[in-house]
Amino acid sequence: MNKTIAEITIVPLGTGSTSLSQYVADVENVLKKYKDLKCELTPMSTIVEGELDRILEAVREMHETPFQKGAKRVSTRLSIDDRRDKSASMSAKIESVKSKQ
Repeated sequence: MNKTIAEITIVPLGTGSTSLSQYVADVENVLKKYKDLKCELTPMSTIVEGELDRILEAVREMHETPFQKGAKRVSTRLSIDDRRDKSASMSAKIESVKSKQ
């Protein structure tokens, strides 16, 4: 079964503050209930690995979270790497690059 890798960036706007870490924490907490997804928080986004339908379900819930916390506007960027010719993983992609250095 092939896995999809997605990069997600959610930016709440109209929050009244330049600090967004609490919103990021709230969004990351949503991912905790998706036990079947492998997640990695980075300084600028979150990388998720799993089945495409499940990732899209999680992204929808993640996108709604800042609104529930008072944001007036939310910008969500989603980049999907859906490879179907062979199995893919976050770690395999990194190892492939490292093996060529």
